[in-house]
Amino acid sequence: MIGDTLSQRKFDHLCEEKEMQEAASYPKSFELSSSSRAKPVGSNGKRLIDIVLAGFGIVLLCPLLLLCFVACLLSSPGPALFGHRRIGFQGKHFRCFKFRTMVINGDEVLREYLASHPEANAEWEATRKLRFDPRVTAIGSVLRKTSLDELPQLFNVLRGEMSIVGPRPVTEEELARYSTSVSSYLACRPGITGLWQVSGRSGTTYSKRVACDTYYARHWSMILDARIIVATISVLLDSDNAY
Repeated sequence: MIGDTLSQRKFDHLCEEKEMQEAASYPKSFELSSSSRAKPVGSNGKRLIDIVLAGFGIVLLCPLLLLCFVACLLSSPGPALFGHRRIGFQGKHFRCFKFRTMVINGDEVLREYLASHPEANAEWEATRKLRFDPRVTAIGSVLRKTSLDELPQLFNVLRGEMSIVGPRPVTEEELARYSTSVSSYLACRPGITGLWQVSGRSGTTYSKRVACDTYYARHWSMILDARIIVATISVLLDSDNAY
């Protein structure tokens, strides 16, 4: 148990160190001043619903969370949980929790794969995703298809770093692609699900993802959140665009 804890800390530290080095080279046009809102979209009412739904979800899904945790530990070397550095409300950084779905030397594997596969490299440059990702483990593929890898983000919601519904959390590199729509993203807490997920998900272009996030921030309502949550259920049953 102590060894697993040390492995988790070392793994997260190495990832965070690499991400901070990469971030140093990105444009800083999306500093905290990009969003002047004192409170995120939805304010206290949305936050209350988040706490209730996340708390209920953790209790209800506890056996499934434990099953996924054990499966990740047994499927490949490395920790079961992974905390990726993402951008939240007002540009604040936080560790976005996921069950680990990739091999621990994923960066090296990806770099070699893209260098030898031009079509995959073009796909990566366009969407920052790969339909056939060589880094993904066997159990990781199942978790991604079913979105079970994102269940630990319920704890991010309880911590106030994320919301049940909102734009998907992005890295600094991705946020640079939002251009004039940066302020719309920074006005929200990132969500476990959102308008993009129920509008085609990985099967859409990145520009559509930005458009979905911008629309959500500017037209948020409790009714819109409810519709997205209901639509998410049907999307989860159709895993064709999840990878």
